[in-house]
Amino acid sequence: KALLASRYVPSQADVAVFEAVSGPPPADLCHALRWYNHIKSYEKEKASLPGVKKALGKYGPANVEDTTESGATDSKDDDDIDLFGSDDEEESEEAKRLREERLAQYESKKAKKPALVAKSSILLDVKPWDDETDMAKLEECVRSIQADGLVWGSSKLVPVGYGIKKLQIQCVVEDDKVGTDMLEEQITAFDEYVQSMDVAAFNKI
Repeated sequence: KALLASRYVPSQADVAVFEAVSGPPPADLCHALRWYNHIKSYEKEKASLPGVKKALGKYGPANVEDTTESGATDSKDDDDIDLFGSDDEEESEEAKRLREERLAQYESKKAKKPALVAKSSILLDVKPWDDETDMAKLEECVRSIQADGLVWGSSKLVPVGYGIKKLQIQCVVEDDKVGTDMLEEQITAFDEYVQSMDVAAFNKI
């Protein structure tokens, strides 16, 4: 191998490649390193080596585009000439516009989405004065109470003793609009029929 290496006479093409590399190849590239050291030994004689020294990109197969730095200089210079202005600003504005549109769509969907309404199911005990109270009229009075967020449900009469029955009535309320204090105030206002009102059950829906 040493004999073959000694017979190899470098040319100006080797010099062009040697000058283009920044330093010796790593040790694992043994053939490239051997070539590098071989050409380096001709440091003082490289001007007299055979061949015509060309730009690095001019060596190699014909009809192959030169992509070396020197060969790409012309195309790079062409890229630097901006005849119509940079598109970076336009692209940035376009991206900004799309982002704002998507944000607006998100906010619109969020606004249209119905908010969660907190509701409660309440069971009320409405007690009359005595066994002679007209319970049908009492219930009629209770159901006459109307308010936004109040829906009356089923009802029944429940015996409490001595022939007296209380009205047990269900209702569903929106917590932000109707409370038990309001219901008690309005129901007990019918004092001709109602003695008192109690909350028998209260459940969040």
